[in-house]
Amino acid sequence: MKRPRVRFAPSPTGFLHVGGARTALFNWLYAKKFDGDFLLRIEDTDRARSTDESTRAIFEGLEWLGLTWDEEVVYQGANAARHYADAHRLLGSGAAYRDFTPPSETERLRNEAEARGDSYRFDRDTARLSDSEVAEKLARHEPYAIRFKVPDGHTEWPDLVHERIAFPNKDIEDFIILRSDGTPVYNMAVVSDDIAMRITLVMRGDDHISNTPKQILLYRALGADVPQFGHVPMIHGADGKKLSKRHGATAVSDYQHLGFLPQAMLNFLALVGWSPGDDTEVMLMPELIERFSVHGLHAKAAIFDTKKLEWMNGQHLALIPIAELAQIVAPLFEQAGLATVSDLEVRREWFYGVLELLRVRARLTDEIVQLATTFFGETVEYDPEAIGKQWRDAPVTGDILQATHDRLALLESWEPAAMEEALRKLAEEKGISGGKIFQPLRVALTGKTVSPGIFEVLLYVGREHSLARVAAAVAFLTQDA
Repeated sequence: MKRPRVRFAPSPTGFLHVGGARTALFNWLYAKKFDGDFLLRIEDTDRARSTDESTRAIFEGLEWLGLTWDEEVVYQGANAARHYADAHRLLGSGAAYRDFTPPSETERLRNEAEARGDSYRFDRDTARLSDSEVAEKLARHEPYAIRFKVPDGHTEWPDLVHERIAFPNKDIEDFIILRSDGTPVYNMAVVSDDIAMRITLVMRGDDHISNTPKQILLYRALGADVPQFGHVPMIHGADGKKLSKRHGATAVSDYQHLGFLPQAMLNFLALVGWSPGDDTEVMLMPELIERFSVHGLHAKAAIFDTKKLEWMNGQHLALIPIAELAQIVAPLFEQAGLATVSDLEVRREWFYGVLELLRVRARLTDEIVQLATTFFGETVEYDPEAIGKQWRDAPVTGDILQATHDRLALLESWEPAAMEEALRKLAEEKGISGGKIFQPLRVALTGKTVSPGIFEVLLYVGREHSLARVAAAVAFLTQDA
């Protein structure tokens, strides 16, 4: 078996779309699974639409996901001379011919066919000329395109996703491989590059299926081995239509800035159109590589479920090493004005503790930052709903919180076990349940009715700020007394 060589070949006409990222991922997993090479080719022959910004976005998206390539990037536009030479090689072998038909004539024939209600198909006889006529036109430097001469028969291949696919060659018109200005058409450039890059498997979206018979014919005419093909279905939105901006974010960079982890995005994308063969869903990259198989690729369109992606991200937030998570979210804390990265580094043990407390309650890194506001600052803002639910009887609640403050202030050790023992004893003395102390205290410390465990909140808010917040709550409750 040849060493596998696969490629991802995006056009730099926009950002890295999640569909393209999934195609890149499937190719990357295949290469890693079988100790092969994953190559990157930028198909920049559309000079009018290709931009450096889009090329950078593709690089940044792949690098964020960790889908690194094994050789230097290939820029298709730099290979124009080879594309030209390969097209003329086909011309010299008789597999292609010159077409001097003016574009205006082709357009006229197309319009006439449409007026009749027919689909236009190029007629080879339109371009049939004798050798002397060709020589005369060449002597006059008349422009010509080069068309591939489609042979009789049919073209088929064993697709890794869709099994056998076949096209009758009579349904494929003689297609242009080199324009009259000397530039190659897509199929010619792709085949020439894939041969030069020694690609053994072309795995791409199934919107390319119609290109495949033309490309197979070109491989054979150029005397090259035909690679394997696998065409993965497109990704659809929840409404069953092709994924687009109307469904929300579609660029990988959008998800990067919305608080998603790259490993969660990879795990999610792998399962959009592929199955490991059982109900396993949460997988890190080593397991994805180990379990990946083309036999698990689905032939039906996959649905992009944003809620499932958020759930997946929450699972990976709980799995990621705490030091790695800290490195990711520390700049977000700084952007939110909570603390500088250097401050958090100084308080590393405390910061790690806060992250451990919050990451199991969040699905996005941004949510961790939002939840963490509880642990910064001297004061909190009380949620009106929390006041109405837990502080309904202001005088009684004020008395309970004052007693809570006094009991906590006496503690020599600011540790959860000591706090719990002291407050449960206080509840016993007052003849009330622990909840009658803990719930009002939670609102005093966080402003909300829901938070991590109350003793963990006390620990990470710290003695000074915790006592100050409880005192502020007492003042709030007794201000009209």
